[in-house]
Amino acid sequence: MKQELVALLAERAFKYSDKPIFKLASGKQSCFYINCRPVTLSAKGMNLVGHLVYQNLRHSGAIAIGGLTFGADPISVATAFASLNTAFSIDAFSIRKQQKEHGIACWIEGDIPPQSPVVIVDDVATTGASTITAIERAREEGLNVVKAIILVDRQEGGLENIRKYIDDVCAIVTKEELLATYHALRK
Repeated sequence: MKQELVALLAERAFKYSDKPIFKLASGKQSCFYINCRPVTLSAKGMNLVGHLVYQNLRHSGAIAIGGLTFGADPISVATAFASLNTAFSIDAFSIRKQQKEHGIACWIEGDIPPQSPVVIVDDVATTGASTITAIERAREEGLNVVKAIILVDRQEGGLENIRKYIDDVCAIVTKEELLATYHALRK
C-alpha cells in the first residue's frame, strides 16, 4: 500500500527541476515541490492515505485527527473514513487559519470534547511551522495532542522542529523515497 502511495505521489504531486525554481511557503527556493492535493483529493489517494495514516495512529489512544485547513482536511477525513468499520474508529476535525468571527467564534470545527487525545496531521513538512501552529492551537483549545503525523517529510528539519512540541512524530513518506521513485518512473 505504501509503495502504491509513493508512486502516486511521485507521479501526481512531485515536481522536480535541476535548478531551484520552486518558491516554498518558507520563502526558500527549491529544486522540488510537493503538492499533495492532487493525490489526497483523489479517490485512490484518499483510500491509500486514509489506511496508511490510520495504521500509524491506531495505537495512539487518540479519538480524533485533524490539522490546519486545508492541507490536513482531506487526510483527516480519509483517515476517519478508513477507521469506520474497525474496532477503533476516530473522528476528524479542522483547525482554522483565522478564527471564525461569527456564531461561536471557534478555531476548531468538529465535535471534539475538551481534553480529548488527538493526532495532528499535515500534508508536507519543511520547517514544521504549520504543524507546530496546529499543535499549539489545538492545545490552546483544550485538546490533548498525543501524536503528529506528516504525510510527506521534505527532510529539511521539520520533524526535528515538531519534536520540540510533541515527542511522537512520524512521516508516512520521505523526500528521499519520492525522489527515488520519481527518477525510476522517468527511466
